[in-house]
Amino acid sequence: MSQLLSVNVGIPQDINWHGETVRTAVWKQPVQGGRMVRRLNIEGDQQGDLGGHGGENRAVFVYQIDSYHYWEQYLHRNDFVMGQFGENFTVDGVSDEEVCIGDQYRIGTALFEVTQPRVTCFRVGIRLNEPTIPALLVAHKRPGFYLRVLQEGIVEAGDDIIKIADGPERMTVAEISALLYLSNHSRAQVERALRIPPLSPGWKTSFQALLEQMEKGNGVGGNAGLGPAVSSPPAWQGFRPLKVERIERESQSVLSLVLVSADEHPLALALPGQFVVLRLQTQSDASPLLRNYSLSSAPAINSYRVSIKQEFNGRGSTYIHTHTRVGDILDVSAPRGTFVYRATENRPVVFLSAGVGATPVLAMLHTLANQGSSRDIWWLYGAQNSLEHPFAQEACQLLEKLPNSHKYICYSRPTPQDRQGIDFDAPGRLSASLLSSLGVPREADFYLCGPGSFLQELQSGLIAQGIPSSSLFTEIFGQGPSLTPGIVNTARRAPHVPDHTTETGVLVSFARSNLTAHWDPALHSLLELAEACDVPVRWSCRTGVCHTCESGLISGTVHYQPDPLEAPASGNLLICCSQPQDEVVIDL
Repeated sequence: MSQLLSVNVGIPQDINWHGETVRTAVWKQPVQGGRMVRRLNIEGDQQGDLGGHGGENRAVFVYQIDSYHYWEQYLHRNDFVMGQFGENFTVDGVSDEEVCIGDQYRIGTALFEVTQPRVTCFRVGIRLNEPTIPALLVAHKRPGFYLRVLQEGIVEAGDDIIKIADGPERMTVAEISALLYLSNHSRAQVERALRIPPLSPGWKTSFQALLEQMEKGNGVGGNAGLGPAVSSPPAWQGFRPLKVERIERESQSVLSLVLVSADEHPLALALPGQFVVLRLQTQSDASPLLRNYSLSSAPAINSYRVSIKQEFNGRGSTYIHTHTRVGDILDVSAPRGTFVYRATENRPVVFLSAGVGATPVLAMLHTLANQGSSRDIWWLYGAQNSLEHPFAQEACQLLEKLPNSHKYICYSRPTPQDRQGIDFDAPGRLSASLLSSLGVPREADFYLCGPGSFLQELQSGLIAQGIPSSSLFTEIFGQGPSLTPGIVNTARRAPHVPDHTTETGVLVSFARSNLTAHWDPALHSLLELAEACDVPVRWSCRTGVCHTCESGLISGTVHYQPDPLEAPASGNLLICCSQPQDEVVIDL
């Protein structure tokens, strides 16, 4: 008979880690006597990071004494205590190899259901003083599992663990964990996992993304269930010389460069919505500037068009506007990016953009017009006025080719010459409430691009109206948002070279942050270099498991230490466990 050996609880506390303050409840202590288990946790217990832990599907975490013994031998340690792996229940029996998702157990007077394996993060590594443990738990198929509380009740160390129902499909915790995180993704097994009603929604979303990746044909590798879904690998590594064939004025502050091959070899066909990186040598004795610009024309193999707004104090955009001439040769990366038009269903399409954010969605509009699409298409755009309204005539001509198109233009500061009803539809800005009043369908795919505040307001407003986040696709110009789970002191400086820098290591460039720094061999990973530079980063496990840190590798090569459990998509890298082999440029 399986048995509950220890009930462990803890409340969040702040600890010092690598000069940061981390708020975590991974320190759990055994308690004596009975404890009430409620829907969200155990009496006296809390979760420190509700984004990654806690909630109905992750109310109670279980780990086995057999795994304790295993890690004692593997790590050559004898200092473990109950609760050391952050578990609420330390148990004898019910191993990850036998327990199935959906199994139901009675412990004391409470009733539980197994919902998912543990998603390991860096905090269990802190608790064990073993940074690699998040990867080891998954690779060795000993993650532990979470329980949903079906019936609240009292539990106590010494209680028997009584199985009362089998889960559907009979997929074990170890099978489910390996299916997502390790490299052998069987389509039949993924479909089987998706048929398990008790499996938590987050895991179902990951498996659904994996299934869609399989259906499209996975020619780029990677794991769409964890990292960004990559549609195609970059057509070339690094930068290629392209010639400026034309320069076109689009508005008072926006001009377009039409780029063609400088060696008469055809270009790669980009996906509508993708961007390229321009490497601009503005000064002979300084590091080049790196700038991301979306392709704004219909995908073609004979030319690319990028459209650049001259920003106030923008070194890259000002250089292009004032120094670039027809015939110039520019270094250009291959098209890349995951903000691309998806033609999977005949759903309505809503394009929401402001300012120069129209560029990637304009490329999508070109594609729909060339296809003669019959989809319900909404073009919603915001600008200051007609002087700052690029592509106005071009967008109208494209929309006229689409039988079910709708257009609505807002000017925030119309000039006296701007004609309402002709040049624009209404003064003001685009908003979620405006979309509702216009009758924009909710069962649509929404593509959003524009300034950060524009994206944040519209995205939160649409979600508040019931639009699922899975239907919202966004593109961010410049640095993306950070994800640093548990870090309390999140205030950051603008990206900068490290305070204690070396001048001998290979150069590492962070393209979106426009920063180049020397690699310091004393660091363990490119993630640590990015953090030393205050470059916005996203991570969770820090050991090559979760792919949260997966980023675009624009040029250069890296090696891994430790090796990730599954390699990233072609053209990407995992910054949490990689080191540069030569000069690299990263899309961060």
